[in-house]
Formats: sequence, C-alpha cells, structure tokens
Amino acid sequence: MNRTALFFILPAILLLIDWYVFQAVKTLSRSASESTQRIIAIAFWGFTALSLLLYIIMQLLPPDSISRNTRTFLWAAIAIPYFSKIFAVLIILIDDIGRFFRWIVSLFYKPEVREAVEDSTRQTMPSTDTITRSDFLMKTALVVGTVPLVGFTWGILSGAHDYRIRRIKLPLKNLPSGFHGMTIAQISDIHSGSFFNKTAVKGGVEMLLGQKPDLVFFTGDLVNSHAEEVNSYIDVFDKVKAPLGVYSTLGNHDYGKYVQWPSAQAERQNVMNVVAAHKQMGWNIMMDQNKILEQNGDKIALIGVQNLGFGPAALRAGDLAKAYKGTEEYPVKLLLSHDPTHWDAEVNKKYKDIDVQFSGHTHGAQFGVEIGDAKWSPAQYFYKQWAGLYQEGDQRLYVNRGYGYIGYPGRVGILPEITIFELVKA
Repeated sequence: MNRTALFFILPAILLLIDWYVFQAVKTLSRSASESTQRIIAIAFWGFTALSLLLYIIMQLLPPDSISRNTRTFLWAAIAIPYFSKIFAVLIILIDDIGRFFRWIVSLFYKPEVREAVEDSTRQTMPSTDTITRSDFLMKTALVVGTVPLVGFTWGILSGAHDYRIRRIKLPLKNLPSGFHGMTIAQISDIHSGSFFNKTAVKGGVEMLLGQKPDLVFFTGDLVNSHAEEVNSYIDVFDKVKAPLGVYSTLGNHDYGKYVQWPSAQAERQNVMNVVAAHKQMGWNIMMDQNKILEQNGDKIALIGVQNLGFGPAALRAGDLAKAYKGTEEYPVKLLLSHDPTHWDAEVNKKYKDIDVQFSGHTHGAQFGVEIGDAKWSPAQYFYKQWAGLYQEGDQRLYVNRGYGYIGYPGRVGILPEITIFELVKA
C-alpha cells in the first residue's frame, strides 16, 4: 500500500472506530437531558476532529520541521486513544453479533414468537432489574477502553523513568578468589534520542552510582539512529564511573540502519560518531575486542562484540571469533553482546567456556506484568530469552530490561532497569 492510499484509508478507519464507540456513548447518555447529550456529542467528535487534524498535519510536515521527541509524543497522542478504543469496539461487537443472530432466528418464527425473541434482546441481566444486557455491554466497553488509555498514559508520566535496582548473584565455578564478591552494574538500551526528562535520567545515574559497583557494563543502543541524539546527555552519562572501568558495546540502533542516509559515507560517519561519544564519556567501547581484568593478582577475560542478532532481519556486525581470540587460557570469560539471540545461535554452541553473556535489546517490550518470579510480556512471543537470568549447564545469559525506551515513550509493568551483579565462587 503506497503512502497516498494510506493517507486517506487510515482516517476512514479511525472515523469508523469512533462512530462505533459513539454508539456506546450515545446509548449510555440517552437518559441525560438533550443539552447534556449535545455537549457529550460535541466533545466526542471534537476530539475526533482534533486527532484527525493532528494526523494530517503530521503527514504533511517535513520530517525535520519538529524535533523527534515532539513527533513521538504527537503520534502517541493519536495512537494511544485509538488503541484503547479498539478494546471497546471488541466488546460492542459482542452485543451487535448477539443482536444479529437473534434477528436471524426471529425470521423463522411467527410474528408473536418473533416479538418474544425481540423482547429477549431487551431482557435484564440475571443479577439486576435495572440494567439491560445491552447497557451492561456498553458500559463494559467504555470501561475496557478506558483501562488501557489510563494505563498507557500513566506509563508515560511515571513508568518511563521509574528506575528499579535488580540484584543478581552469579555463582561461577572457576571464579578466582580475587574476584569473589566483585560487583558489576549493567545498563542497556539508553536510547538517548527518546528522553524527555533530563532530571529523571540524571536520577537514574545517581541510583547506579549509589550502588558503588566495581565495574560497569553498557550493552548497546546508546541512540535511536543519529549520533547527535546523545550530545545533550553526554554530561549525564560521563558521570558513570567505576574503579575497574566502564565497558560498552554497540547495539543494532547504533548503526543507524533504520533511517535513510544521503550516502554510505554519511552512514559510516554516524557510527564513528557514536563510537566517539562512548569515548568522550570515558567508556571503553569494545569493538570485537577483549580485555583482561586483574584483581588481587587474579585475572579473568572480558569480551565485547559488535551487534550480533539472529532473528528475522537482524543486524550482524560483530565477530565473536576475533573478540574471543587470546582469552582461551583465562578461567572466567564474561561477554558483552547486545542481542540475546546471539546466545543460542553461537555462544552456548561453540563457546562453552564463556560463563556469562550480558545482553539487552528486547526492552521487555516496555509492557507486561511481573509479580514475583512470574512474568509475562508480548516480548516472549518474539524472543526465547527476553528479560532476566537464563541458564544452560554452567553458562548464563542475563537480559537487561533496558534503561530507556523507543517508539512508545513510556513503560507499563516492565520498568527501566539497573542491574547489580555479585560474582561469587560456586
């Protein structure tokens, strides 16, 4: 479908959704005065007109005429209400489908029986004498539509920067005694181009520093696409320091593959600028490299690869064989690799002596439910490992839920994460 066709078809679909939802609004407001009903109708269709006008303006504006954050929020202002209305439409359909089948049945009966069948469409619910089945479903539809509207709005206002500290013990059987008790902080998926509250972002960094980790890992996606997105946050993230250093790697978004560039050289330069931003912040970026860490006379290997994804249309830029070379003799190997699909595709098949892979990428879909050890998110239908700690034999994978967000400028249920690991001798 070309863009011109979509320009006309999408507003028609949105109007149809609003017309359908308005049937519920009209049904439930019929007992109100005529002036009240008129005010409700004007408010409802006024919001529709505003949404459609905003959609048209967004389509006609040149891409660089407003900031990326402003554009994201305007799209959210359109998408979230209509996404919520779809839930209401599904409930209203239940009533309409019931009416349709009762009407079909009534066609095969005599008039007096048909009247009885039609009367059944107006019968009350078994538990009450004051509300019809149709009214009950209409009220249910509006409630069901309101819940996601409130939830996703709250996810922007509160969830986007509601940073949580997660503490994980990593028992490693070959861990040298010099590293026993060492703490590592991990953050991932900053997506600086999406931030809208610098004060809150600073608060998350202060939370991390308050944990006083010995070492910090950042596992990719510093930006959404453009290197300049991080410029106004360099003075925030350059505060992230640790006695043994900060080590980082690139994620799929850092390569700028999701936007069009005027030339291949401009695209390459953008990646170089992202790498330069890591260095400017004092982070040791690992581009298919390794680093030998020493503590109290003992040594372990840290390996960092560029993005290696193995899902549909995933970006593969790294070289684990190159990064691994020279680490063979060390008793413990820690791997920074942005995409968790790398673990099943290569790490636990060919590199059995890599003890832990630290990843991010999934964001936990920025939406889900976590109660104790129980968790659910749409991310699980796309990724086998999508949040938390996974183990196969003596090897472990940790998938960080991410520090930032992209697309939807918030989080519901799956909150931004700062992970604190403690290495212990198994």
